[in-house]
Amino acid sequence: MRLSRYFLPVLKETPAEAQIVSHRLMLRAGMIKQASAGIYSWLPLGFKVLRRIEQIVHEEQQRAGHIPMLMPTLQSADLWRESGRYDDYGQEMLRITDRHGRDMLYGPTNEELITDIFRSNVGSYKDLPLTLYHIQWKFRDEVRPRFGVMRGREFLMKDGYNFDLTKEDALHAYNRHLVSYLRSYERMGLQAIPMRADGGPIGGDYTHEFLVLAETGESEVFYDSEITDLKFGEREIDYDDVGQCQSVLEEFTSRYARTDETHDEAVFAEVPVARRRSARGIEVGQIFYFGTKYSEAMGATVIDAEQNQVPVHMGSHGIGVSRLLGAIIEASHDDKGIIWPEGVTPFHCGIVNLKQGDDAADAACDGLYAALTAAGLEPLYDDRKERAGGKFATMDLIGLPWRITVGPRGLKNGVVELTSRKTGESEELSPEAAVAKVVARYAGL
Repeated sequence: MRLSRYFLPVLKETPAEAQIVSHRLMLRAGMIKQASAGIYSWLPLGFKVLRRIEQIVHEEQQRAGHIPMLMPTLQSADLWRESGRYDDYGQEMLRITDRHGRDMLYGPTNEELITDIFRSNVGSYKDLPLTLYHIQWKFRDEVRPRFGVMRGREFLMKDGYNFDLTKEDALHAYNRHLVSYLRSYERMGLQAIPMRADGGPIGGDYTHEFLVLAETGESEVFYDSEITDLKFGEREIDYDDVGQCQSVLEEFTSRYARTDETHDEAVFAEVPVARRRSARGIEVGQIFYFGTKYSEAMGATVIDAEQNQVPVHMGSHGIGVSRLLGAIIEASHDDKGIIWPEGVTPFHCGIVNLKQGDDAADAACDGLYAALTAAGLEPLYDDRKERAGGKFATMDLIGLPWRITVGPRGLKNGVVELTSRKTGESEELSPEAAVAKVVARYAGL
C-alpha cells in the first residue's frame, strides 16, 4: 500500500478523553474513532490488526479440532428465560422489543443460543465430543465505558462451546482450550498468564482467566514469579492426547496465580517470599467448565451407550479479540508510539523515501515494494512529499516492526538502511539483502 493512497488520519495531539497508553496511541495512529460512548469505528489500520488477531485465533482453534460457525448478534429473550439468566444478568444486558412486541436482546454471550442449536440437532453420544465456536460482536452496557477498546460496550469476541458425554471428556476440552489459548497469545507476542478466577454470571467451578501484566490492568493479581518464566514455544501437541493436554495444564497452573476475586492469603503465604508478586492485569480471555448447568435447564441431552437419556457436559471459552489490540499496545510501546509484534503487525515493513521525486530514490523504493510484495508481504510505502522527520514520526507512531529508509546518499553507495522498531538498531544493506532479512523474519509466522 502506498501511503499517499491510504486512509491514515494520524493525530499530532493526544485527545483529552484518552486516559491510558493504548487508547491514546490507537486514536493518534488513526486506528479507531469513537462513534458513541464505548462504541468505535475501526479505521483501516486498526481493522487490519483486528483481522490479523482474528486469523490467529481461527487457526489455533481449528488446529485444536474446534469447528467455526456464526451466530447472530440479536437473540430471543425466551431462550434466556428458559435458562434462568434473563432476569439475573442485570443492566449490562441491552434489552430490545421488536415491532411485533417480542422481547429480544443484544447478545453479551451465547450459551443459550448454542445450547438450543445443539439440542435441535444432536441426539446421540456417537456425535460427541463436539466443540463449536464463532467470532462475533457482543454488547454489554457498561455503566462507565472507558479506556478505549479495553472496556468498551461493543466488542469482538471469540466464544466457543464444548459438548461432551462425561465430566472427564469435558475437562479434556477445557485443557484443550487452555493449550490453544497459550499458543494463540504467544503468536501475538504476548505472555498471558492463566489465573484461577471467579465464574461470575456464566457460572462454573473450573475457570481460568488469561491476564497480561500491565500497570493499567483493571484486575489486581497475585502470582508466583516463576510463572513468568514459562513459555509454550514451538512444541507440538496432539490435541486428542488427554495426557499431553493435562500435563500442559499442570505446568501452567500448578504455581500460584489468582485474580483478586479468588486470592487466598493463606495459600499465597506458602509461596517463597522472594517469588511473591502482586500487580495489575488485563484480562484477554477466560475458559469455563460448568457441567450440566445449561443442558439440564434447556433439555440438551443425548442417548448414551446404555440407551439412557443424559444431559451433556458443557464449557464455554472466550477470547477478547478487539480487547487484545489494547493489551498488545499496553505491553509493547515506547514514548514514540506502538511497537507491533511481527505476528499481528498491520503492515510487515515500512518504506520511507527521503527524496520523493528523485529518479533513483523512486526507482529503488518501487523495487523494494515489488520485491516485498512478491515475497508475500504487505509493505507500506511512504511516498508522500513530506519532510523526512514527519515520515519517521509517522512510522514510529504506527509501530511497524521494520523500516527500510531510502535516500540518494545511500544509493550512491548501493545501500539502504534497515531499522528495527523494537530495538532501534539500524544497518546499511543492499536493497536485496534488506528484503531478504525482512522476509526471513516472517518465515513460519
